Amino acid sequence: MFHPRRTIRALLLPLVAGLALLALPAQSATAASTLTNGGFEADGTGTAVPSGWSESGSTAASYVEAGGHGGSYRLSHYASAAYKVETYQYLSGLTNGTYTLTAWVRSGGGQNSAYLALKNCGSSEQRTDLPVSTSSWIRIVTSINVTNNQCTISINSDANAGNWINVDDLTFASGTTGLSIKGSDISSLAKSEAYGGVYKTSSGTTGDALAILKSAGMNYARLKVWVDPADGYNNKTRVLAMAKRIKAQGMKLLVDFHYSDSWADPGKQTKPAAWAGHSYSQLKTDVYNHTYDVLNALKAQGTTADMVQVGNEINGGMLWSEGSTDNWSQLAGLINSGYSAAKAVSSGTQVALHLANAGDDATVRWWFDNAAAYGINYDVIGLSYYGYWHGTLAAAQTTLDDVASRYGKPVFVAETAYPFRLDSDDSLTNQIDTTAELVSGYPATAAGQLAWMNSVANIVEAVPNGRGLGVFYWEATWTAVTGNGWDPTDATSGNGWENQALFGFDDKALSSMAWFSHR
Repeated sequence: MFHPRRTIRALLLPLVAGLALLALPAQSATAASTLTNGGFEADGTGTAVPSGWSESGSTAASYVEAGGHGGSYRLSHYASAAYKVETYQYLSGLTNGTYTLTAWVRSGGGQNSAYLALKNCGSSEQRTDLPVSTSSWIRIVTSINVTNNQCTISINSDANAGNWINVDDLTFASGTTGLSIKGSDISSLAKSEAYGGVYKTSSGTTGDALAILKSAGMNYARLKVWVDPADGYNNKTRVLAMAKRIKAQGMKLLVDFHYSDSWADPGKQTKPAAWAGHSYSQLKTDVYNHTYDVLNALKAQGTTADMVQVGNEINGGMLWSEGSTDNWSQLAGLINSGYSAAKAVSSGTQVALHLANAGDDATVRWWFDNAAAYGINYDVIGLSYYGYWHGTLAAAQTTLDDVASRYGKPVFVAETAYPFRLDSDDSLTNQIDTTAELVSGYPATAAGQLAWMNSVANIVEAVPNGRGLGVFYWEATWTAVTGNGWDPTDATSGNGWENQALFGFDDKALSSMAWFSHR
């Protein structure tokens, strides 16, 4: 089992619960210009202080034991009573520049905090939280600019009785990480505002939802486009109007083409009514003309799309039945029509293909292997990842890493979300409304929502070779507003998602918006 056991050591060595961490000395006998014993293989199991490392605080809670990620051993933090402990290594003689710390980690969760830090490096301390409650190894990274020829690598736990973490295979080398996309889908916003939706800062001042999101650190907005929706929202005209507001905030724009009059997803890819009965050849023209029309109108008003999705969650294809994955050659023709139209408007616009379920590497690989075989054109891979539906963080990391390497394309999480509470603010039952549906270790609170988003951001940031672009939160502004329900044909339909917005039931910005300030 993953829970480290240290019964004899726990009996022999006293644990000082709540002891404040000791200040790092100005110099250390273990100082080196490269990381020493990052795999904790130098000493063997039972080692109190691993070679090259120092400890402070409840030092009995930090030790080496069997069961490593890459080798035979790992560092563990664990105690049967509450504890605070830091395991650290001081490096000197570094060439100034940007460095990245990489580590494999897992955690039982429950700590007040558990994180890796880079500090005393001449610039602001950088931290990355360990993911909560994962029995599988996950790779995380954090970067810092060294300006004083030294840096301290620090592993920290502020934990309750019985909490544990494992850390292994740390490396510290030149290079940088970070997310270029810290975005949100705000497709519901225009309709919400039209029906009286109000958005407030965390202190309660009413304001522009986009400005509030921008001030939290959001830098990219995603808007879906339907062809002829029954309620008149999310069509070309509405997208053009919202695009002006997005660009005025200095944000980038992703346009998500559904090629439908309503929701398109893995369970339905219904042709727009205006295209019903069209031949496959005509559908290719329809896709080209619609894509070109919307994107060219955006360009003409000075709001050129930065990225485009040709289709939404197209695991089974799009424009069924002609464009289903039962006929890859026809699906390829439809997608390539959208790709060509986007590039005809702006060669710099990135074209993404978007699938659901980032936790299913086999399906994603099957899909993009076929895309390669049939000559489908694209620039970027987008994946939906909802942890309560799509498996573990480790499984999602495996998929992101695999597709980025296998196809040589950047990847991003096109959709994710998490509830900050479980009850409803309207008459419609929420999509996630019981504790049994939650991801273990992530409560339905603003803090749990923030921890989830930071964990998702961490696995995207850790995709090798800088190919992890970032994350879009799905529907940050979809609060419960009468008339702004899920069904464009039914004005009385409810929301079902308001407990996963980034604004609370009191319309105030939630503290979970802090994830936008992720590196």
